[in-house]
Amino acid sequence: MDAGSVSSSATKSHSRCPLKEQFLQRKNSRENLDRFIPNRSAMDFDYAHYMLTEAKKGNENLTASSPSKEAYRKHLADSFNMNRTRILAFKNKPPTPTDAIPNECSTSFQQSKPVKARRNIPQTSERTLDAPEILDDYYLNLLDWGSSNVLAIALSNTVYLWDATDGNTSELVTVDDESGPVTSVKWAPDGRHISIGLNNSDIQLWDSTSNRLLRTLKGGHQSRVGSLDWNNHILTTGGMDGRIVNNDVRIRSHIIETYTGHHQEVCGLKWSGSGQQLASGGNDNLLHIYDRSMASSNSPTQYLHRLEDHTAAVKALAWCPFQGNLLASGGGGGDKCIKFWNTHTGACLNSVDTGSQVCALLWNKNERELLSSHGFTQNQLTLWKYPSMVKMAELTGHTSRVLYMAQSPDGCTVASAAGDETLRFWNVFGSPEVVGKVGPKAAPEPPFAHLNRIR
Repeated sequence: MDAGSVSSSATKSHSRCPLKEQFLQRKNSRENLDRFIPNRSAMDFDYAHYMLTEAKKGNENLTASSPSKEAYRKHLADSFNMNRTRILAFKNKPPTPTDAIPNECSTSFQQSKPVKARRNIPQTSERTLDAPEILDDYYLNLLDWGSSNVLAIALSNTVYLWDATDGNTSELVTVDDESGPVTSVKWAPDGRHISIGLNNSDIQLWDSTSNRLLRTLKGGHQSRVGSLDWNNHILTTGGMDGRIVNNDVRIRSHIIETYTGHHQEVCGLKWSGSGQQLASGGNDNLLHIYDRSMASSNSPTQYLHRLEDHTAAVKALAWCPFQGNLLASGGGGGDKCIKFWNTHTGACLNSVDTGSQVCALLWNKNERELLSSHGFTQNQLTLWKYPSMVKMAELTGHTSRVLYMAQSPDGCTVASAAGDETLRFWNVFGSPEVVGKVGPKAAPEPPFAHLNRIR
């Protein structure tokens, strides 16, 4: 159980274990010697026999011979070519080795090989905005960045929209005290419509271009709705009552499915990229994986996997963009761990102790990296290299726990909001690389495409 207003313990530092240095055992000097195959036609066997037998005797009696005999011996050796130092010899010298690839070719090949420059990660936020009266509540989800490049943030009873293109701010809605405060916000895939969860258990659907309330979803929950996520035209909602509800926003009777498993507040909801699996985290320290194929409209849908490894509330959830069945989850102040799951088998692939409460997780869309936001003591954002989980950077600036994060549509910029009432923007993921021409992708059908009016 993770207290909504209590920060976590001190951050631990992790260091990468160095590789053990390996030494190759030195071979005996007589081992692994190449054979010498002489050319017999270049040999003088008489001279070789003399050098092996008689020459040694001559050297032993050298000091006893007279100067005239020594001069005669040298003259005789020169005449018969006996001053050679080698007994065995090649007939011809081996040819000079030639390069398999000409130098100019190898040089041009090395120059043409692309060298990836190391990305510079700014250590400070590039922009900071005021966020007065933002709720410092671990279980809520008050920040989201839509596909139309507009960021939505809930401050107490009001939802504001900030257009990242021109920097303009507008007020979408302010609810009354009986309905508020706002407890969750989530953009629909079309980037135009937005869902708003309220403290009184209602969910409102708004058209952001016309600032018009389209409809209010009632009856799904008995208390505040702290988590929302879209799967095409299905809006999934999670409440303090532990219920998870699928709402089809196209029809009058919007509740089409419910999910069982949690007995405390649902604070994290995320659909996979394929839309086939739903991950939910709760204040009961449980993480559930639901499969869309198992959903039933007649009875509550049972979970595919119940994962009980976390020891605190599970709010931070993020599906991997480059591996469809890989899910990252983060635990609260009593757990402090980031865990990685194979959602097909339910196996825990890795667990990393971060040293502090994990509030939110985001994958880099262009590199194998994961960003996490934390609470006490540093209130930092940490960038990890996946799968080694080596820390690449720690971004500080917030003075309270960083409860909410959202990613820009291009995947480069991350917005973070904290209990210190500031909204900060970080250029942490760099610029996306163009790896090739990709064919035009069919745009998802907007959830309200077939409706002229929603009652």
